[in-house]
Amino acid sequence: MLGHSIALYVLLGAGTGLLGALLGLGGGVFLVPILTVGLGLPIRVAIAASLISVIATASASATVDLRRGLVNLRLGLLLEVATSVGGLAGALTSALLTQRQLFLSFAATLGVMSLVMMQRSGRRNVIQDDGADPGRLGGRIQEGERDYLYRVKRLPLAMGSSLVAGAISGLLGLGGGIIKVPVLSAFCGIPIKVAAATSTFMIGVTAATSAFINYSRGDLNQQVAAAVCLGALPASLLGARLSQRVEARALKVLMALVLFVVGARMAFEGL
Repeated sequence: MLGHSIALYVLLGAGTGLLGALLGLGGGVFLVPILTVGLGLPIRVAIAASLISVIATASASATVDLRRGLVNLRLGLLLEVATSVGGLAGALTSALLTQRQLFLSFAATLGVMSLVMMQRSGRRNVIQDDGADPGRLGGRIQEGERDYLYRVKRLPLAMGSSLVAGAISGLLGLGGGIIKVPVLSAFCGIPIKVAAATSTFMIGVTAATSAFINYSRGDLNQQVAAAVCLGALPASLLGARLSQRVEARALKVLMALVLFVVGARMAFEGL
């Protein structure tokens, strides 16, 4: 298996699946750098394995978020239209880029999103629920003993970012949450936990759109993908449950720091 044991890939899948579900980003944001920089796999093989892992982990953790009422189904289904189109375009475009360009694209995406999250980390997107109308795409969320509502703002921006998120997913194997969660939380009025849960709900469909193209090009190493999924599935369920216990601002700061560190390492690899 490309010089590494099955157990190592299972452990990597568990670690990245846990963090990916906790932050709602999909484990690809961690898995691709580890497979390429740490284990020396070709980046196209890492991207293909990441997409398969993202499908499995997102599907598993989304069930937990649905039971907790954190997924905004109306908004998610609407945004998924744009995300799927972007995912198809991104997967087709990745074949035209060199390995160095893929590394630098990965780094730039993470760097920009980390800055967005850090700058907006102190902002709250909830209104105390006194019977106000959340609108057609808004919703309600419980924090502690209090009920709050939120309203969706800047829907065109949400749609545009979902299109870009899909393209990034297909291009880099990230699942799209890396774009959607920061934008929805920072600019569109969606609480971070709802944004993460809704993104997780969408990620599986987005990744599936791109994974077929990667498979047809011969980029998928089935042994690597299967081993990573074996570890990621149970870990992603744990991550989804743990996210309920993490304070919202801490989640934003943690996300920003992780994105910055990983992006910087990928930039170094690409230069």
